[in-house]
Amino acid sequence: MISLSVIYWDPNPVVFRIPVLDWPILWYGVLFTLGFAVGFPLFVAILTRFLGFDQKKKAVEIADRLSIYMIVSTVLGARLGHFLFYERPNHYLRHPFEILKIWEGGLASHGAAIGIVLGLIIFSYKIRKEVSNLSWIRLLDFVCVPAAFAGCLIRIGNFINQEILGTATNLPWGVVFGHPADHSIPIPRHPVQLYEALFYLGVFALLWRLSYLPSFLFKEGRLIGLFLVLVFGFRFFIEFIKPEQSLVSYGSTLTMGQWLSIPAVVAGVLFYFLGKKRFEH
Repeated sequence: MISLSVIYWDPNPVVFRIPVLDWPILWYGVLFTLGFAVGFPLFVAILTRFLGFDQKKKAVEIADRLSIYMIVSTVLGARLGHFLFYERPNHYLRHPFEILKIWEGGLASHGAAIGIVLGLIIFSYKIRKEVSNLSWIRLLDFVCVPAAFAGCLIRIGNFINQEILGTATNLPWGVVFGHPADHSIPIPRHPVQLYEALFYLGVFALLWRLSYLPSFLFKEGRLIGLFLVLVFGFRFFIEFIKPEQSLVSYGSTLTMGQWLSIPAVVAGVLFYFLGKKRFEH
């Protein structure tokens, strides 16, 4: 019997269906797209402050071109990361086209992070003759600020989709998911998606404020370093109240999310301190 002190959550994940095609548009997809839409002007604002306010047109042009790289690298990285880190790859090797079915879920944040880094390295190489001081690390600095906001929206999407659930809890804010995506038993659970969403929103607010400071805006590696330490440090600890989601690391001392978060935190420390000393604007 479900306690009356908990919250029952069972929304319709479909916003509407496209007429004739009967194609469902999910809240997750809307929020994922909104993350990119809001991230664009945020990135332009930061890049304009870096290049100079007389270079806003140039900043918009760079952001336009970068958007394609970010969308492709984020989606591909997140999807490939999911089946490499959280599924047994044999199924996808036999049915490779299923990797493209992102509307069925299965996007890994660690895979997205790797994809974004690779995308920025390629993009920085393409524009190095136009803007010599816009290295891939500096691009990471500027991209990570809107990425934190996008992460907040994506976790809200996970909450609506009833996926990435927490462990059982007796706390009064425990949530009973009516139709969990993993088909588990509806019991009161930690709403870890909302914990993460609130934390990422706080990280965004902090990084946005710091991006106005010359000591962060013009010092390569400081914003991305702080982002990696905060986001993946938090991710490491919140995994303690999540069931293991990976079939690859099942039975391990740490979850797959924790194993993948450790190198991200180490990279963040290196970016923050080495960038502070070695790179000047």
